[in-house]
Amino acid sequence: MGRLFVVNLEGKIYSCKHCRTHLVLYDDIVSKSFYSRHGKAYLFSKVVNVTVGEKEERMMRTGMHTVADIFCVGCGSIVGWKYETAHEKTEKYKEGKSVIERFKVLGPDGSSYCGSHEAHGGSDGDDP
Repeated sequence: MGRLFVVNLEGKIYSCKHCRTHLVLYDDIVSKSFYSRHGKAYLFSKVVNVTVGEKEERMMRTGMHTVADIFCVGCGSIVGWKYETAHEKTEKYKEGKSVIERFKVLGPDGSSYCGSHEAHGGSDGDDP
């Protein structure tokens, strides 16, 4: 394994709740209207310090998508997923963007999110 290079962000930062590795900037939020198995999730235009897992087809609340889980480079925890392909025309804006599960990160003020632990019937989706 090679040397691990970690990007340090400046500004309002969301970081891994396990190891505090910087992941995303508040300014890169595209939408706060997403949900995961653990509750709220945010769609971001850019993420850093993650590795991307294998692509897979997943049926989500908004239709079929090709996605890949994303993992923190600091500790290996899964922190969300990346949209590779959206099969519905209306969902194409998600392609290349990533969803970070709010439950799995610390907010810009260092706060944890204590969301619902119940499933929301899928793992993505904008509020209607």
